[in-house]
Amino acid sequence: MFIQTESTPNPATLKFLPGQTVLDLGTADFPSAEAASASPLASRIFTVPGVQAVFFGTDFVTVTKADTANWDHIKPAILGAVMEHYQSGAPVMAGEGKAAGGHAEHSGEDADIVKQIKELLDTRVRPAVAQDGGDITFHGFDRGVVYLHMQGACAGCPSSTLTLKMGIENLLRHYIPEVTEVRPVAA
Repeated sequence: MFIQTESTPNPATLKFLPGQTVLDLGTADFPSAEAASASPLASRIFTVPGVQAVFFGTDFVTVTKADTANWDHIKPAILGAVMEHYQSGAPVMAGEGKAAGGHAEHSGEDADIVKQIKELLDTRVRPAVAQDGGDITFHGFDRGVVYLHMQGACAGCPSSTLTLKMGIENLLRHYIPEVTEVRPVAA
């Protein structure tokens, strides 16, 4: 098994490509070792000292390290953990553990606007951020402000504010006049 790695715009996060499906559909975010109990793969990666967060896409795993950890020291152990997992034949998600579909539900008077926002995120934004090892999902819409949840390499990325403000906000404002601002939300 050959696992490729790619850097991301977030220096604290690396993208690991195992060359096979990680999740059939959606994403899974594990911001802590406690959150990883639903995934044998994430739990195994969290055994590596210095791992702070794990995120799964359909064909990639992103790992965020603690500030005190050095990639030269922990990358080989993470590669080993991913390889051991796939060789073990264990599932990526255990039992009832399911990948997230992404966007928060929204109904009410702004339902049509929210539908447009989600469509633009799905077609124009999410594929691009997946290339960088992350995901951005809809969290809410209130009085012109779109709230987005950033995951994987996007969470804590130094360029994420610029991506939100200059990229996503401008895109949404261009196509949907009712959007006045975009803000990130914490998990």
